[in-house]
Amino acid sequence: MEQGSEPRDKRDLPPAARRALAEAAERRAQAERIPAPPRPKEVNGPQGPEPTRYGDWESKGIASDF
Repeated sequence: MEQGSEPRDKRDLPPAARRALAEAAERRAQAERIPAPPRPKEVNGPQGPEPTRYGDWESKGIASDF
């Protein structure tokens, strides 16, 4: 077993770790049941295809990398 990986068996974990894993699983399940709110539309953004698609930004004919 690699260092830092999960134990093969949950019985190897202390009770507090088992509780934390159970709580995290419940939070994930609850988050999946609640739909995410719609994202707001961008106002006054660049027209055309997404300018950051290829790692460049073009504005008025000048392209810059970031």
